[in-house]
Amino acid sequence: MSIETYFNQDCKQCSRLAEFLCDVKHKYPDYHAGPVAPFGDPDARLLIVGLAPGMHGANATGRPFTGDYAGLLLYQALYDFGYSNQLQSTDLADGLRLSNCRITNAVKCLPPQNKPTGDEIKQCNPYLAEEIKTLPKKSVILALGNIAHQAVLRAYGLKINAAKFAHHVRFELPDGNVLVSSYHCSRYNVQTKRLSQEMLAAVFVTIQALLSARD
Repeated sequence: MSIETYFNQDCKQCSRLAEFLCDVKHKYPDYHAGPVAPFGDPDARLLIVGLAPGMHGANATGRPFTGDYAGLLLYQALYDFGYSNQLQSTDLADGLRLSNCRITNAVKCLPPQNKPTGDEIKQCNPYLAEEIKTLPKKSVILALGNIAHQAVLRAYGLKINAAKFAHHVRFELPDGNVLVSSYHCSRYNVQTKRLSQEMLAAVFVTIQALLSARD
């Protein structure tokens, strides 16, 4: 299925975000400063869902979790577990490739203070819902943080209290896929030791066991 079915580079449905991105582009002319497309293997059985692009990360580079602190732990884990050919993700021309893994965001545009409104999350949710429909059967969705966790539930038409968010928990989804949730790999969570490389690695051990058992 073409990426055009679940991503629109020209989307401006959220006026607050569109105006903010216009201001950001004026201040940083070299930044991507637009909706950030999902990145990775189009046939992946692992879909990682983050919150939204970071100002000097994905918003600058145009690739999820690339160019900022939030990507350090994530791409380390992807490399360690064989999903990535490189340890770090720095820019679109760095040669990085993902295998059996794709990364997307609950909200595709940079929000002010990294805080999208409830309406903005809902407005962007149909894109996530369509992307989930492209997953092969018996896939795993990794949600990084509570907003991503709730966005996945909403994309399935479930109530957000259908599965309470917690670190390293799993939830069987209606179509046979499994949702695994984790604390977000943000600078704050890492520096406060809420999330460590070892904790994230344990989540990926669970993911690999789920994918192997469901081959």
